[in-house]
Amino acid sequence: MFFKRIIWKIRKLLGIDNAMMLLGRLLAERNYSISDSILLSSFEFKVFSQWGEDGIIQYLIHRIEIPSKVFVEFGVQDYTEANTRFLLINDNWSGLIIDSSITNINFIKGDDIYWRYELKAVHSFITRDNINQLIAQNIKEKDIGLLAIDIDGNDYWVWKAIDAVKPRIVVCEYNGIFGSEKFLTIPYEERFIRGNKHFSNLYWGASLPALCLLAQEKGYVFVGCNSNGNNAFFIRNDVCPFPEVDYKGGFVVPKFRDSRGRNHKLTYLSGMDRIKAIYDMEVFDLKLNKNVLIRDIFE
Repeated sequence: MFFKRIIWKIRKLLGIDNAMMLLGRLLAERNYSISDSILLSSFEFKVFSQWGEDGIIQYLIHRIEIPSKVFVEFGVQDYTEANTRFLLINDNWSGLIIDSSITNINFIKGDDIYWRYELKAVHSFITRDNINQLIAQNIKEKDIGLLAIDIDGNDYWVWKAIDAVKPRIVVCEYNGIFGSEKFLTIPYEERFIRGNKHFSNLYWGASLPALCLLAQEKGYVFVGCNSNGNNAFFIRNDVCPFPEVDYKGGFVVPKFRDSRGRNHKLTYLSGMDRIKAIYDMEVFDLKLNKNVLIRDIFE
C-alpha cells in the first residue's frame, strides 16, 4: 500500500492523471456513437476503475436519464482505484464512499479530491443491519444515479437489505468461479473478511445468477458484465432502454488468477482448480433455500 501511494503521488506530479482524464473524455465521446446492439464490454476503458468500468459507466449515464447525479460506492479502499472516481471528476457528480479502514478514509480526506468535489468518505465495516443508516445519514435523495458494491463478501446480502436509496444503475461484483448456472452466495456472516475465512482468497460473494435473481426481485434488469468477468451491471426497470440479457448468455468467465496459498503467496489457479480449492466450504443455495457443501454441487 505504501509503494502504491508513492506511485500515486508521482503520477499526480507528472500530470499523468490529467492526460488520462483527457483521454477518458475522448473515449467517452467515441462510445456515444457505437451501436447499442453490441456487448456492454465494448464500451470499456479505464481511467481510475480497476478494469474497464469507467467506460461502461460513462456509456450508461449517457443513455439513461439521471436527474439526481449522486452515487454511493463502498469497498473503495483508498479510492485511488474505484468505479466512481472518474464519474466524480469528469462529470462532477456528488457521492458517498465507505470503507472499513480508517487509514484509507484518512488518506482520502487528505487528498485534494476531497475539497475539490462534493464527496463524503465514511469509515465503517458494512453489514446488512447498518448499511441503510449509513446511507440515510449522508444521502438525502432516494432516486440516485448509481450504486457500486464491492466488499468481497456479503455483497448479495447487503444489496438485498438496501432500501434507503433506489439507484438507477447498480454495479455489483460477482464471484465468477461459482459459474453461470447456480444461484449461490456465501452464507451471511456479519464480520466476514475474505482473506480470513479461507486462505485461498477465492471464497466470497455471490454467483452472477444469484445477483440476477435478486435484481429481478428488486426491480432491475441485467444488461451485461465487464470483459474481466467480475462486475455485473443492472438498470432499474422503469428507466432501462436496453433489452434484458440472459444471465447464462451474459456471463463472463473471470481470467484473473488471484488465488493464494497457505503462505499467502499467489498460486495462480485457473479453471476448475479454483472451485476445487474451496470444495469443503459451504454456500447458500437460493433455490434450495439452505446451505450446501461446494463439493456436493460441483463434483
